[in-house]
Formats: sequence, C-alpha cells, structure tokens
Amino acid sequence: MQPAAMAPTRDHLDWPFFDESHRALAAELDGFVARGGLDNVDHGNVDAACRQLVAALGAAGILRHCVPKAFGGASEEIDSRALCLVRETLAYADGLADFAFAMQGLGTGAISLSGSLALKEQVLPKVARGEWLSAFALSEPDAGSDVAALACAARREGDHFILDGEKTWISNGGIANVYTLFARTGEAPGTRGISAFVVFADTPGFTIAERIETIAPHPLARIRFDNCRIPATQLLGSPGEGFKIAMRTLDIFRPSVAAAATGFARRALDEAVAHAKSRKMFGATLSDLPTAQSTLGEMATAIDAAALLTSRTAWKRDVQKQPTTREAAMAKMTATENAQWVIDQALQLFGGRGVRTGEITERLYREIRSLRIYEGATEVQKLIIGRELMKEAAR
Repeated sequence: MQPAAMAPTRDHLDWPFFDESHRALAAELDGFVARGGLDNVDHGNVDAACRQLVAALGAAGILRHCVPKAFGGASEEIDSRALCLVRETLAYADGLADFAFAMQGLGTGAISLSGSLALKEQVLPKVARGEWLSAFALSEPDAGSDVAALACAARREGDHFILDGEKTWISNGGIANVYTLFARTGEAPGTRGISAFVVFADTPGFTIAERIETIAPHPLARIRFDNCRIPATQLLGSPGEGFKIAMRTLDIFRPSVAAAATGFARRALDEAVAHAKSRKMFGATLSDLPTAQSTLGEMATAIDAAALLTSRTAWKRDVQKQPTTREAAMAKMTATENAQWVIDQALQLFGGRGVRTGEITERLYREIRSLRIYEGATEVQKLIIGRELMKEAAR
C-alpha cells in the first residue's frame, strides 16, 4: 500500500485496557513505519515481498511479540494486546506487512502452547528473528469451517508418523520453512481424533501441489503429503488433542484479526476525511455536505465499536486470564464486517477514483474481503457466540 498520508490515531491507547508498555510499543511501531521500515518492497512478487517483510520485522524486533520470552520473545507469554497493536499499525500502513507478521504468530502459536522444549528451541527463536517463515495448515479441500471433516491422516509406525493427504488455502504455503499441521489420527470420531504436528518444508513426501492466487495477492498454496514420514517427537501435545490445540491457538490470534480489520478501516476513514476536505463540488467541499458528514460519522462510530470489542477481548485474556472464545468471536465478526462497510463507504466517497487500480481505497477493498472468511467466517462466529451463550445458560 502507498505510504500513509498521516499517522493512525492513538486515542484508544488512553482506554483502560492498555498500559504504559503498550503505549511505548505503539510509539515504537509508528517510528518503524515513519523511518521507512516498510518501504522499497516489491509487491509485484509476493513471495519475495513476504520474505523481505519478515526479515525487516525480525530485524526491528517486532516479531518478538509472536513468541514467548524464553525463546526470544518480548513477553513472558504472548500478549494479545501487543499482537493487536502491531497488526492494527501494520494493516494501516501495508496489508502484506500485516499478513507477514500475523503468519509468524499463527503458524507457531501451537508450538508455543504445546510443543516440546526441543521443538520450541529449534523453531521459535528463528521465527522471532525473521529467519524462518511459518504456516498454519488446518483447512482442506472438503474441510474448512467443518474441522470434524478433516481427511488428511497420520498413522503411527514405531517412532514415526506417516502423513497422507492434502491441505488447501494455506497461507505462506510454498515459502514457509515450518508448518503446523492438523491430521486425523483416529483416537475417537470427529474432532476428538485429530492431532497436531510440526512438519518442516524439506521433509520427503511433502510437496506444493498448487499455488493459489486471490484478489489481494498473498502467498497461498495447496499442499500434499504422500507417505511423508516425520519423527513422533514432532507431535504437539498428546494424540487426539489437535482440535483443542487449534482452537486455543485461534482464540489467541482471532482478536488480532479484528485489530487488522480495524487498521484497514482507520486507514479508509483517514483517506476519506482527507479527500472530503479537499474535494471541490457544488461551490464548496465534499466535507461541507451533510450527507458526507453523516457518512463519516457512521464510519467513525463503527470503528470505535470494533476497537472497543477487540480491546476488551485482548485485555480479558491478558489481564483476567479468562477464556475469550465468545468475546473473540464477537470482536472478529464485528470488526471485519464493520471494516468492510467502512471501506465501501470510503470508496463511495471517492467516486470513480475509488475503484481505480492502485488507489488506496481499491487496495483496501480487496484486502478486507478475506478477513471476513479466514480464521472462521462471520457465519461461524455467530454460531460460536450462540453456542457459548447456551453453555452459559446451562451453567
């Protein structure tokens, strides 16, 4: 995305959800962007761009927020509020930079939660330094939101597991060094028979079956396992715990999806305000028209609503140490849906210029769409919220 016309607003850092360390982090992030930390990246080659961005984020120490302190991280445990601040800042400035950061955390979150000491020591420091790229391999051609339908299988043979099957829509597929993989091991029906593994990209039997192109270019692939043998020491947790590990990982990182959406929305609002102030029409400026003022007011309110839900969720996890499944679903659903609407309104205010290829509004319009789908589509978030409400009512 083009250089930001202005710095993102930081008013929300005065809310009681944040402390001094988060305000210092925000200043550090703003400085990184202002000094050109995201400049000179060729977005025409997304593979090279992601490698360059990961290296830059690692060198700046920003990737340290993706792993625990014992393995090169910034905090004793992964701090959700820090993840949210980083993703909101990067999304405001450059959508691909946000993607690059997010995948370093999501791709290794399960290792941080359930990996052996040896695996953590092998993988996490390299990810924090930006030397390795990571991926999260859950979705399959016939199993997206319905995780119980996973068909990719892992069978035990002595001290190894043999992997067979496919995964698709895998972010960083084709460029990642390490993959967190979820496969059926059959301890029980449905989600109770899924286990989690670490697979390295150079393992024999692991191939990239197809590269996938999308409306907002990111590294994506369909990956295949054909008699792929990995040591049993690369199992995460215990057999049959894979679904639980996947959901715990998503609970940590799902609020950061909401934060990224909010970053996109803030950029759209700022661009819309700047355009409205300068666009001459009907003998005045666009910003003088009541209809434009009303739209901008609704946009600002939608952003604050999303930011409040997102901050509440991250604070509850970090400070209260409580489960946030329902809150994370609310934040993710609200922030992504609101951001889609805000960006659409910004594009409308820009008129014909808004849809021109290369315009910021046009790029934001493409970038936001996938956030309403990945890490649980909006419809799935509604089901999660309803299910959690029923659980609470039963108690």
